[in-house]
Amino acid sequence: MMAELIDGKAIAQQVRDEVREEVAAWVAAGHEPPGLATVLVGDDPASAIYVGGKQKASAEVGIRGFDHRLPADAPHDEVARVLDELNADPAVSGILLQLPTPPQVDGGALSETIAPGKDVDGLTPISVGLLNKARPGLRPCTPSGVMELLRRHGVDLQGAEAVVVGRSDLVGKPMSALLLQANATVTVCHSRTRDLAEVCRRADVLVAAVGVANLVRGDWVKEGSVVIDVGMNRTEAGLTGDVDFAGASERARLITPVPGGVGPMTIAMLLKNTVLAAKAAA
Repeated sequence: MMAELIDGKAIAQQVRDEVREEVAAWVAAGHEPPGLATVLVGDDPASAIYVGGKQKASAEVGIRGFDHRLPADAPHDEVARVLDELNADPAVSGILLQLPTPPQVDGGALSETIAPGKDVDGLTPISVGLLNKARPGLRPCTPSGVMELLRRHGVDLQGAEAVVVGRSDLVGKPMSALLLQANATVTVCHSRTRDLAEVCRRADVLVAAVGVANLVRGDWVKEGSVVIDVGMNRTEAGLTGDVDFAGASERARLITPVPGGVGPMTIAMLLKNTVLAAKAAA
C-alpha cells in the first residue's frame, strides 16, 4: 500500500485562514493590527523573493508589513541601528533579519539582538532557552510547522520512537525538543552516527533535515511509519528532498512530498508567531 500524502500546501492554507480570522477579531476588539518587519541587506534575488513572499503573505492575513531593504555595502552598525529602532517600535510585533547577510555584516550576532518577544524566527538564545525549558515563547517556524502537520493528521506521539536526522540550530535541535515535549522518545542523528540506516529503521516518526538529496533510502523506513522530509535540494532532476520518496512511499503510512510538504508551513507558522507576539506584547 502506498503512503498517504501529507498535503502541506492545504494545511498551510488552513493555518493562514485561521490567522486571518484571528487578526480580524483582534482588530475588531480595538487593537492595532500585528506588524511584521523584515530586514534585507543586499540584492540577492532568492532572498528578495523570499522576503517579498513573507510580506505578501502578511498583507493577505491583515498583518501590517514593515519592509526594510538596505544596500549590499551597508555597514554592520547601520543594520544594528535599524534593528534597534524596530525593537523599540510598538507597531512592530515581529522582526526577521533575512540571512545570509553580506560579509561585512555579522548576521548571526545581529539576529541575537532581536528582542525575544519579537523573535518570530524563534532562534535567539533566549528563545532557544525557553524552548528547551518548555516555557512559553516563540518557536522556530519550520519545526513548528512539522508539529502542526503531525497534529492535523492525528499522529500519536505519546511514547512513539522519533528519529531526527540532522542537528542544525534551525531545524534539527528545535525539532527534537518539540518532539520530546510531545512525549516522544527522540534520537538525534548526524554525520557521525553509527549505522544511520539501522537507527532510522526503528523510527515510528522519521524527520529528515540534513540537506543531502535522497540520503534516506526506502529500505531505511519502518513499515507503517510517518516520514517528514524537511530537505529542499536542487538537483538536475529538479527539487528533491532528503528522502528517497518513491522507495519510502512503499513502506510509510504518511509522507510529505517535496515540494509541497513542509515548505509551505514555514511562512504560515511565521504569520502565526507574529500574531502570538502581538498578543503577548499587549
